[in-house]
Amino acid sequence: MVVAGIDIGSRIAKAAIMEAGSIVSYAVLDTGLDSTQTAMKVLRLAASKAGATASDIQYIVATGYGRVLVEFADEMVSEIACHAKGVNYYFPSARTVLDVGGQDSKVINCDEKGRVVSFAMNDKCAGGTGRFLETMADLLQLPLDKMSMLSLKAAKPVPLSSHCVIYEKSEVLLKLRQGVPKYDLVAGIYESLVTRIMDLLAKVSLQEDFVFGGGVARNIGLFTKLQERLGVGAKTIPEPVIQGAVGAAVLAGERMREGHARKHQKEWNTWLTTI
Repeated sequence: MVVAGIDIGSRIAKAAIMEAGSIVSYAVLDTGLDSTQTAMKVLRLAASKAGATASDIQYIVATGYGRVLVEFADEMVSEIACHAKGVNYYFPSARTVLDVGGQDSKVINCDEKGRVVSFAMNDKCAGGTGRFLETMADLLQLPLDKMSMLSLKAAKPVPLSSHCVIYEKSEVLLKLRQGVPKYDLVAGIYESLVTRIMDLLAKVSLQEDFVFGGGVARNIGLFTKLQERLGVGAKTIPEPVIQGAVGAAVLAGERMREGHARKHQKEWNTWLTTI
């Protein structure tokens, strides 16, 4: 039994292939302007890495910001449910999940089967997302990886008073002109992001095991500072950016075991020949 999960994010598209209950491959591409085309491309790429073809896949679950555009999927499931299932696949003991993506952030409490118990999201402002770090890195003319390491070297992080990305950019620019060292500013930027994340976490119950996922989880500066503020250790899956796609694949496998059949076989055959 070969199934797949596809996660179309605002910036990155991911696909994961599951066979016989195990994730056997995955692929990641920029989402680009045509989410439907990208979905098929990332699916084919992930399938080829598993030594299969897209036609071998028996059930597909789509999730993420652009899931409604994956017209060939058999089912569309919210990213909240898929992130919880994806974390549960790797860490059945996980009870709190934090996902910081490019355009939104979410925190989830889940049970031992990866079912959502409660959740909260920040999807109204970029201040608590990966986009915030990218904006500040551009302003400081620093690569993200270098900015991440600089954040760990500061002795005196500079407090930032604004809770709006636009105003915070102006505040950072002013402090730069005043001669504030870049590494202290960078540390202040990370502290600001951690504060926003902590505000979001306060809306659910912080329980161990705690798992930090999403592409931003690869940022060592944020990962370190978040653990310091939380006072608990954080886990992350081997490739945190595919967390949602893995969960979608897990759900696809569950649907097959429940006896669900492909809903749009004729349309699927058409997609295979046109994309």
